Amino acid sequence: MNLSHRPKRLRKNTAIRNLVRETRLNVSDLICPVFIAEGKNIKREIPSMPGQFHYSIDRLEEGINEIAALEIQSVLLFGLPEHKDESGSRAYAQNGTVQQAVRLVKGKYPELFVITDVCLCQYTSHGHCGIIDNKAIDNDKSVEILAKIALSHSEAGADMVAPSDMMDGRVKAIRKILDENNFKDTSIMSYSAKYASAFYGPFRDAVNSTPAFGDRKTYQMDPANSDEAVREAGLDLEEGADILMVKPAMAYADIIYRFKEKFNVPIAAYSVSGEYSMIKAASRAGFLEEKQAVAEMITGIKRAGADLIITYFAKDIARQL
Repeated sequence: MNLSHRPKRLRKNTAIRNLVRETRLNVSDLICPVFIAEGKNIKREIPSMPGQFHYSIDRLEEGINEIAALEIQSVLLFGLPEHKDESGSRAYAQNGTVQQAVRLVKGKYPELFVITDVCLCQYTSHGHCGIIDNKAIDNDKSVEILAKIALSHSEAGADMVAPSDMMDGRVKAIRKILDENNFKDTSIMSYSAKYASAFYGPFRDAVNSTPAFGDRKTYQMDPANSDEAVREAGLDLEEGADILMVKPAMAYADIIYRFKEKFNVPIAAYSVSGEYSMIKAASRAGFLEEKQAVAEMITGIKRAGADLIITYFAKDIARQL
């Protein structure tokens, strides 16, 4: 056999494989989610997400210290209120969990980039991502509240707000209220393609946000649709989004790729709780090797075109890198 082209030459050993590697993951690519609970002296492991914790404000610094020590440069904050109501009023309270957390983190680590999740699901008594009128989402009333939440986060010192609700027009409303209140430099990372996915199960357990009735298919996207995602992303850019996000990540690599090919802006991917918990469970059962599986999954997300990756494995990946 006389072959002039032998691709295996470039796989001969670790050194040559590293030299020709096409996709590289850096710690600076990672965004680490953090859950903040109302109360005191709380560091509570989330049963469905082993290795992830709820922190109260008085213990939040423990978690942030670990993140900062690993040179992870960005966090995404989620709040868990003790009190819920139909309008999700704790979401925009000046002394809310996220607002307090932002002030603490920016005070201790001013260089850490703080992103806040803007949504209502964990704050409402019904568990939906908007205001309910006769058991249906009132889109425009919801958008008004979401804009108030984003403003309260910005006033607390957030660097970026990330609306995850999938209401129509919310990016425009958030951009408008931020600009009117002198937060023109606060950026928006929009959950542009947030699918109605089964992979959110552990997260809903973590923040107690399972809907009390119905489901979220009237506002989250149909997993079968791809062109619709591109339309959604285009609208978000027109309304003022700075970064477009795809959620979940692993089953939607084609959407990440389409966004990257279509739009000349940074693309984020959210590797969600179900992706995390599946690997953790399979690893604990001895079905796969965790580090290798995580590296393969996250590299695949990056290879698809994601510039930023939100992942519960952020600290584990940082240690490996």
